[in-house]
Amino acid sequence: MYNLQPSTRVELAMNIRRLCAVLRVSGKAELLLVILFAAGFAALPVLALLPSLWGFTAAWAVTYLADEALHSRAPGFVRRLATLQLSRTMRFAVRTVMLLALADRTDAPDGVLITGLAVLSAHFLLVMMYSALHHAIRRRRVLPVVVRNLDMSGIDIPERPPALLYRRFLRKLLHLDLPAHAGLIVALATGSWYAAYAGYALTIGAASVALAALLGQFRAVRRMPGRDAVIAEVNRQLAAHRPEVALYFSFAAVSRDFMYQVNMWIETLERLDRRPVIVLRERASFRFLARTRIPVVCVPKADDLAELDLSGVEVVLYPGNAGKNVHMLRVAEAKHVFIGHGDSDKLASSNRVSKVYDEIWVAGKAGRDRYQRVRHAISDEAIVEVGRPQLAPVRSHAEHVPGPVPVVLYAPTWEGWSDDDCHTSLIPMGVPLIEGLLAENVRIIYKPHPLTGKRSAEAAAADRTIRELLRADDVKVADAARSRLQEISARLDELSGRHEGDDAQQLREARVPDADGAAEWQELRDEWHRIFWASRSGARHHVILEQLPTLYECFNQADLLVSDVSSVVADFVASLKPYVLTNAQDLPDEEFRAAYTTAGGAYLLDRACTRLPEILRSVREPLHDPMAARRRTLKEYVLGPDRPTSMERFNAAVNDLADRSTAERAEDLLAPLA
Repeated sequence: MYNLQPSTRVELAMNIRRLCAVLRVSGKAELLLVILFAAGFAALPVLALLPSLWGFTAAWAVTYLADEALHSRAPGFVRRLATLQLSRTMRFAVRTVMLLALADRTDAPDGVLITGLAVLSAHFLLVMMYSALHHAIRRRRVLPVVVRNLDMSGIDIPERPPALLYRRFLRKLLHLDLPAHAGLIVALATGSWYAAYAGYALTIGAASVALAALLGQFRAVRRMPGRDAVIAEVNRQLAAHRPEVALYFSFAAVSRDFMYQVNMWIETLERLDRRPVIVLRERASFRFLARTRIPVVCVPKADDLAELDLSGVEVVLYPGNAGKNVHMLRVAEAKHVFIGHGDSDKLASSNRVSKVYDEIWVAGKAGRDRYQRVRHAISDEAIVEVGRPQLAPVRSHAEHVPGPVPVVLYAPTWEGWSDDDCHTSLIPMGVPLIEGLLAENVRIIYKPHPLTGKRSAEAAAADRTIRELLRADDVKVADAARSRLQEISARLDELSGRHEGDDAQQLREARVPDADGAAEWQELRDEWHRIFWASRSGARHHVILEQLPTLYECFNQADLLVSDVSSVVADFVASLKPYVLTNAQDLPDEEFRAAYTTAGGAYLLDRACTRLPEILRSVREPLHDPMAARRRTLKEYVLGPDRPTSMERFNAAVNDLADRSTAERAEDLLAPLA
């Protein structure tokens, strides 16, 4: 390949990337595994019919090993196979049929062939019975409510079956055909048929023992408490906690990418005067919920939600607009507030749907004005300015000491749900922007939106190209630092309150959290960030894709932000550092600033990035920063005043609304007596 012309090498590399994208593999190593896998399966019928015992054995081994490797290295490819009806079970069946065909072609005795066919068929029958039993156990262990940070020891929930029997059971059971296969191959090679019969016996015996063991687990799970008992115990625990404020969240496709909408509010909720509770609607939410001491209740079904005793809740907070919000909005006794998950100039931050809530809380006057521009939708009295309590960790410009090489944070937004609301700069100018920054001798931190590439293939391609340009994966981290980071991450997972397992296991392990856990959690997160940045101090660039380091820690490292119209920009305004808004449509500056509030304190970057060298002067020569005064004015307009603090204003808003809710309830009770 290295003797080819440069243009040919580039074209070949692009073709390989395209092939990897089609096959859903991430690199050349995984592509090689796919080739070996396909070649092995293609060779099996040919070598069985020739027949070639040793060739067949080699291909048989390759298919086994490649199949297992692909499950861990390229799960997307394995899922693609399943959609083509080439499931794991089918692949095991193909190997079995081809082996029996080989035995027939090599004139194995009829008794060996008939017994092999019977044994391997029985093995698949046992696998089917095991699968049915496993499904029955799993269905019984699905509960109407799952909780965290409530003591559910008052109800008897059986321990989940051992992982050996329960987790990845199909993979383990299907592999029990190995003794039968190996025994038959040895018998074909040696002519001694005892090896075949021994292998058959081991396969059937092991599968039968596994089925009997799982049957014992099924008997245990039959004493699982019913729906009414579970909900009654949850209600008893909620009555003891007496929640007054609820954060309610639902999303159709919950993943780590969406749960930031909840996680960003956890610390604020924990600091309220009123007792909070978090109500989630999708089970997957629990996997990505950050550490909290707040009671958390997950109720997937609307009928079960209606059974929960949330009568003491006076205020319900909604970080997102979702269809399932109506299940909570119907609680007329509470006050309902849309708090959103970021304050930006996007249309989503002034949605007419928000009219269904009693109040809408925004960061500053900019949010109020944005809603007032939506004519006849939201009354001015329904809008409350509460600041952004989450921004406390963001250090101000005065506390920041720039290094010798400017640090530029590029944090583009995602492509949106449709082309109409596509604000991302990745597609039209992301790659030229990075190339321009690389030519300007700066350090780059690239942190794309968590949803980048979820809808647009163009955005995903631009994201991949930027990562390749930055070559962040080439950074070598000392083993000691890597080991400590992994150790801290593991402990953070423990402190998060996450539990592996199904509904029943999570309910069984739910406990009231240790009061000392919050301090340890914060200390460990601070230590993680210190080690991370110190261990990469020699790195030229960074690509940040995980939850840590956090966005606000990236703010603190940066001298300049380059971003799109999004809440990221509004949050960065708190630092008073210079920032850049991408003007991918090349609108006139006056028109762009009139359309987007946060553009008032921004440097505007044209699509061709010709303004980039001049913009970087604001970092290299701090005295040459004509937007500094505008940023100071904009900060109060967008985020509100520094005093009282955002936390104090948010807490006061909760208290005021809760008091009004209580007063209205009292009036409703007294009304019949008047």
